[in-house]
Amino acid sequence: MRTIHTDTAPAALGPYSQAKATCKLIFTSGQIAIDPAEGKIVDTTIEGQTHQVCKNLGEVLKAAGTDFDHVLKTTCFLKDINDFAAFNAIYGEYFTSKPARSCVEVANLPAGALVEVEAVAQAADKD
Repeated sequence: MRTIHTDTAPAALGPYSQAKATCKLIFTSGQIAIDPAEGKIVDTTIEGQTHQVCKNLGEVLKAAGTDFDHVLKTTCFLKDINDFAAFNAIYGEYFTSKPARSCVEVANLPAGALVEVEAVAQAADKD
């Protein structure tokens, strides 16, 4: 098992890693919309936060040697389920392979985030 870390995605806010990899699977921690350069959430809209979440997740996947095309399952947490359509529109730009997914409304998210996404991915095949 190996721990995944990249400085191009936000550092963990607690005692956990950005991701763990074992065999051919990568398990990411949930990503929120923290801008790694600023160290805080900058955008206040669901669209902007979803883009930042996906960028952060993409960087963690890249550090693990994989990408969005190899994501098998995501779990998505929305502060307001009424943001579902707007979230889906942005999410679909990144997750074009359409992994399995759960999406739920939650009472609160860390740092006042509107959205959080975690993923399970397969390691990319090396040619």
